Amino acid sequence: MNNLAEMLAMDGHGVYVWSSYAITLVVLALNVVQPWLARRRLVNEEARRRRREMK
Repeated sequence: MNNLAEMLAMDGHGVYVWSSYAITLVVLALNVVQPWLARRRLVNEEARRRRREMK
């Protein structure tokens, strides 16, 4: 367990290193999720608009 703790601590720099990895992963996830949600919203709006035009 000591080896793992030392690896995670990285001589006192672990907090900065691991937080930067976490921030990077969050940003990458947002870059994937936001366009997907926007496309889904656009498709739903277009379907609603077409249904209104059909009436």
